[in-house]
Amino acid sequence: MIQIIFGEKGTGKTKKILELANVAAKEAKGSVVFIDDDDRYMFDLNLSVRFINAKEYGINGPKTFFGFLCGIAASDHDLEDVYVDGFLDIVRHDLATLEQLFAELERFSDAHGISLTLCVSGAPNALPAFLQKYAL
Repeated sequence: MIQIIFGEKGTGKTKKILELANVAAKEAKGSVVFIDDDDRYMFDLNLSVRFINAKEYGINGPKTFFGFLCGIAASDHDLEDVYVDGFLDIVRHDLATLEQLFAELERFSDAHGISLTLCVSGAPNALPAFLQKYAL
C-alpha cells in the first residue's frame, strides 16, 4: 500500500507523517523506518522507529531511491512500514516525471507487504492524475 500526504509547505504534512509513524511503532509487529532529508525530526519519533537521514547515502534520483529502499527491505525481513518526509527533496525530480517510480513502488509494496507513506509538497491542483489514488 502506498499513501501520499500531499499539500503546500506549512500545511502540517510533517506533523501528520510523524504522528502516523509513531502510531505504527506502537501497533507494528515488525519494523518501522522513517526516512528524511535531514536530522531535524529524529527526536520526535518513538525510539523503536529506525530513523535514516537520506543525505548520508548519496540518493540522487528515483532509481537510487528505489535501490536504497530495496536494500533496506533486503536487510530487514520484518519491515512493515516506511515513512518518507521530504520525498521530492530526496529524489530530486519533478513529481510529474515519477510515474515509472510509483509503478515500481506499488509492485514492491505489494510483493513485500510493506506500507509506504510519503510526504510530497506541491500546490493543491498539482497532484498528477497517476498519484491521485494514493492521496490521503
